[in-house]
Amino acid sequence: QVQLVESGGGLVQAGGSLRLSCAASGRTFSRQTMAWFRQAPGKEREFVAAITWNGRRNYVDSVQGRFTISRDNAKITVYLQMNSLKPEDTAVYYCAADKIPLRLEISPARDDYDYWGQGTQVTVSS
Repeated sequence: QVQLVESGGGLVQAGGSLRLSCAASGRTFSRQTMAWFRQAPGKEREFVAAITWNGRRNYVDSVQGRFTISRDNAKITVYLQMNSLKPEDTAVYYCAADKIPLRLEISPARDDYDYWGQGTQVTVSS
């Protein structure tokens, strides 16, 4: 059974940091782009960041320079280091794996990802 399990969420003050982890089991995703999405109450789930199988990264403009995505293929784990957090970063954060191995372009579209974790809550207080 394939599973993605997120951890590392919590409550932090504005300006603080958190590091999210996403551990995969059941298969390796070493050839897939891995991504983080987030969903705030009453809003659509949105793309946050992604990293390709060969380490290329992409970020949504609102987190550029504050968040860093990384991966450890040996541990089948993806990380999201979040610094300088803002109240508008409050959301449930989900990790996801791309449907297509070795995709050349990073897709921000939810429909291009077919494995999802259960999410981890991040709350940033002002």
